[in-house]
Amino acid sequence: MNVMDILKPYAERPTDTEQDFDEVAGQVPADALGQGLAQAFRSDRTPDFGSMVGSLFGGSNPQQRAGLLGQLISAVGPTLMATLGSGALGRALKGGAADISPEAAAQVDPQQVRDIATAAEQQDPGVMDRVGAYYAKHPEVVKVLGGAALAIALGQVANRMKR
Repeated sequence: MNVMDILKPYAERPTDTEQDFDEVAGQVPADALGQGLAQAFRSDRTPDFGSMVGSLFGGSNPQQRAGLLGQLISAVGPTLMATLGSGALGRALKGGAADISPEAAAQVDPQQVRDIATAAEQQDPGVMDRVGAYYAKHPEVVKVLGGAALAIALGQVANRMKR
């Protein structure tokens, strides 16, 4: 099946299907998928960015969790991070954002990640684009966001592919 055949309904009206997402994610450029995810993060038809990132974190493996934390920490900066980082998160950050090990990231609570993501969005709205680009490389995790987010992401991809 042609990618545009799959994407056409998303350009016209959102359709909810994980199978389409799987098929499209493997065929479109990662930057197009990343922009679609960023649009889903910004949408008023999906949960807030912090909640969505908490879900992504919860559905990620330890390496992906470490990478996500690195994205968020770079957006909030060390000063804000010092106030947010406690417990397992504080221990994970001892060496700095670039040194978060998968083992340490696996110990961080998704609620802490939600709080950091919310702060990151306020500090640097571009973090949504970076998290979208990061998860475009890990589309198997994105399905935890649910049908509305997948439909928005695919709609954005469809609109971009029409150009």
